[in-house]
Amino acid sequence: MDFAKIVARVKAILTTPKTEWPVIAAEPDTVKGLYLNYIVILAAIPPLAGFIKNTLIGTSIMGVDIRFPIGAGIGSLIAGYLVALGVVYLMAWIVNALASSFGGQKDMVQALKTIAYSWTAYWVASIALILPWIGWLVALAGLVYAIYLMYLGLPHTMKSPTDRAGGYTAVAVIIGIVVSWIAGAIISGIFLKGFADAYHTSGAHGL
Repeated sequence: MDFAKIVARVKAILTTPKTEWPVIAAEPDTVKGLYLNYIVILAAIPPLAGFIKNTLIGTSIMGVDIRFPIGAGIGSLIAGYLVALGVVYLMAWIVNALASSFGGQKDMVQALKTIAYSWTAYWVASIALILPWIGWLVALAGLVYAIYLMYLGLPHTMKSPTDRAGGYTAVAVIIGIVVSWIAGAIISGIFLKGFADAYHTSGAHGL
């Protein structure tokens, strides 16, 4: 795993996406290679940020400091990370399945590139989740930029006509929202249990 290469790719896709997407599309790669050399690193950022915020730093609610117990925090971290890795693949599968409907060419590796490199914006922005109040706004901005990156990338990776890339992106994002909601439901029980445990441990139930 070449961390210098990862950093260079992150910088390039975030700052010069219009010239980086053709480079990405032309690179030989595999699903395994994309996961091991890029996705497993970047996709860890949101759950790690959530762990730091919810378990180590804590959240203040109505003047009460709430922290997840370490066990619940680690459980949520692992579950969130595994779900994130699965959602990336599922989103790539959706992008690949939609290709022919928008004049593109099906290619699972290229579809995975589309998701991995466009989602880079959200993954990196998620570092801000450890910050109070403003953190979620930064993450949201990263998500919006990720959608824009997907729009720029689809004509290169999936060979979709430029004039159809907007619709392609919109449909993929809408389906992605549904997928993400389902994924969130899978781990919501873990988070809610951890929050409840933290709340009672803090003694807030006696207020």
